[in-house]
Amino acid sequence: MIGRSALAVASIALVAGGLPAQQGQMASPTLGAINYGFDGPMAPPRKAPSFGDEFTRRIDPARWRWDVSRNRQGWPNHELQYYAGPDRPNARIEEGALVIEARHEALRDEDDWGGQAYSSAKLVTQKPLGYGFYEVRARLPCGRGMWPAIWLLPMDGSRWPDGGEIDIMEMVGWDPNMIHATMHSALYNHVRKTQRGAQVPVAGACTAYHRYQLDWTPKAITIGVDGRAYMRVKNDQPGGAGAWPFTRPYSLILNLAVGGDWGGAKGIDDKALPQRMAVDYVRYWRR
Repeated sequence: MIGRSALAVASIALVAGGLPAQQGQMASPTLGAINYGFDGPMAPPRKAPSFGDEFTRRIDPARWRWDVSRNRQGWPNHELQYYAGPDRPNARIEEGALVIEARHEALRDEDDWGGQAYSSAKLVTQKPLGYGFYEVRARLPCGRGMWPAIWLLPMDGSRWPDGGEIDIMEMVGWDPNMIHATMHSALYNHVRKTQRGAQVPVAGACTAYHRYQLDWTPKAITIGVDGRAYMRVKNDQPGGAGAWPFTRPYSLILNLAVGGDWGGAKGIDDKALPQRMAVDYVRYWRR
């Protein structure tokens, strides 16, 4: 979700320049990042996951926490949602899946309410993960103004973008079925217009479940959908941690934002709410 400092309006305009792309790569006028497109197979390990959640009974507080830390002051990227905690049904288990639901409501009775007219939820893994293979099977919301994301950030107190960010999946409701993957670091980010990413159309992203995948190794980060990679960034650029801070565990984040610089670039369709992101499972194989 860009630090979260937003791929934002940059996703609508050309953002080339800054550090050079690798050979054979170019900036896309719609991608909003230097294109690290890649095509190849992706398959999860055949052994049992090191961490996972099938979401069969309840949201396990030993595995997940509700992030409500910025409700009063507001969330980055000019987002408009209040992230509810476990006392609200915005995040719940329903029919064997995690549901994260955005609603058009003002939760004035919450002590940390910051004036938001929308509610949603944001879940973060209690324990950081790291190198390995990730697979999240999800169905996305496509109402205009929705901004669902599956992403990773370090929780060690490092500042963004120095600590790095890996966006496994982002989509905005005004451009449904176009899935984005992006990486951010001190030298490669939207402020410098050097963020690295790729995009792929996924037919039925809003009506069917798809498997959003990440293969994270010390040498490269590969992101794909349904067993096919569409982005790969290699650890082959100068700059040390400025180019490749992806050397320590990050926490996995599942959230549904409302509005914001990118998600709300074409307004919000209040009549389409509530909107849901449904997550069938999260699986992680440690490397």
